[in-house]
Amino acid sequence: MAPPSAIATETVSIVDTSATSRTQIQDQPKYMDMPQYPTAPEFDDPYKEREYLKGRLAAAYRIFAKNGFDEGVAGHITLRDPVDPTTFWVNPFGVPFSHIKASDLIRVDHNGNVVDGGPVKLLNSAAFMIHSAIHVARPDIICAAHSHSIYGKAFCTLGRELDCITQDSCAFYKDHVLYDEFNGVVLVDVEGKQIAKALGSNKAALLQNHGLLTVGKSIESTVFWFYTLDKCCQVQLLADAAASGRGGKTVKISNEEAESTGKMNGSERAGYFAARPLFNAIHEETKGAYLS
Repeated sequence: MAPPSAIATETVSIVDTSATSRTQIQDQPKYMDMPQYPTAPEFDDPYKEREYLKGRLAAAYRIFAKNGFDEGVAGHITLRDPVDPTTFWVNPFGVPFSHIKASDLIRVDHNGNVVDGGPVKLLNSAAFMIHSAIHVARPDIICAAHSHSIYGKAFCTLGRELDCITQDSCAFYKDHVLYDEFNGVVLVDVEGKQIAKALGSNKAALLQNHGLLTVGKSIESTVFWFYTLDKCCQVQLLADAAASGRGGKTVKISNEEAESTGKMNGSERAGYFAARPLFNAIHEETKGAYLS
């Protein structure tokens, strides 16, 4: 198949039933270029960037709550601080995702000390162990998200990677891994480092018997990868069950098509753009309350 950027032409025959004549229409486009996705705003002042990103991080927690990705006190999304990149922002332990505001977030150094932030300065130790290791191992990303979503958890009991069976799942073609160990709640740094090592340069990991993990160069892309990965898990669970019930198997997308589709809808820029409706909806629904 020609690449999406190519423009091919073909003759299309249209039958004019009223005059029984045949009109030839030439030069009909067979492929069209996708428009250029917008990118995240850039800042000259890292302090202004910090305030903007804290607002986006607070919105991310509201999005997780809206989609049922929170469960009790489990789950965390972290942001590398643009002023001091050796530290990161995270939610205070035990504060509901649906109530998170920018002023609630806490900043943590890589020794696990809370050095800045809101009134509740409780740190989830598991969040620190996982995210600290990832931020050290992946200087190319600014955000990481992990939670125990229903479909993600269910799929992670199967000990396997996703199949490319839908256009959406192609975003993770050769860009996600299975971490095939479970050693309880992550309370030791060795486990966090092992997860970071397994993640490698990929944007997502399926943590066996645990849940999903995604990373990105923006908060938006990180959130969208988690959002769509959980949906991909849901779809595969349904599709596998339906295929098995009929005595068959799901139809897989070819490696060639999965790769080309993944390059289009699995890019960092595509992830950022795809997430913007989620953030816009949260802003409208909360009237921007998360920014305070």
